[in-house]
Amino acid sequence: MLTRIHPILQFSFFKQCEFKVSSEGKNIYLTFDDGPVPEVTPEVLDLLDEYGAKATFFCVGENVKKHPEVFQEIIKRGHRVGNHTFHHIKGWSSKKDEDYYADIESANQLINSDLFRPPYGRITPKQHFHLKKKYRIILWSVLSYDYNKMLSKRRVWRNVRNSITNNDIVLFHDSIKAKENMIYALRNTLFFFSAKGYKFKSI
Repeated sequence: MLTRIHPILQFSFFKQCEFKVSSEGKNIYLTFDDGPVPEVTPEVLDLLDEYGAKATFFCVGENVKKHPEVFQEIIKRGHRVGNHTFHHIKGWSSKKDEDYYADIESANQLINSDLFRPPYGRITPKQHFHLKKKYRIILWSVLSYDYNKMLSKRRVWRNVRNSITNNDIVLFHDSIKAKENMIYALRNTLFFFSAKGYKFKSI
């Protein structure tokens, strides 16, 4: 299982994407994709508050439109938000790049962020060249696999615990599908790494 991003990807055309954050001190950058979801996101926010942790939420425009109060709560509690497209579409398989860009811009009418994360972490070189003019393209260095129903919540936590290093960007999902694994791994991540002197910051 590839929990950390493969180093080859960091030296391809994706090298201008951000896999880690350059900062001083012991920092971890938690990110959450696919929300906001009222059955999940508020619980994530409460857990983060318990540890004084900040995070970055890459929101799907469709979910922001459905649940604006949850979206506003993310911002109210001091976290950052990023664009994860309106319909969670795959850029690399889009028939027309213009349709993909339009979907992103529709989301940004609601999200209003200069941060973008492509769904599934994949876009074409042409899309990358176009999008980097307007957005910081944020990928990740640690993938939790919280969405994988074949993995136990303890396995997901173990993956995260054994993979995180300083200044890593960690990918979780505040989705119903990932909830059980994600909440368990997140709670343990906050407890374990806080005890080791790490701070949790937004990007």
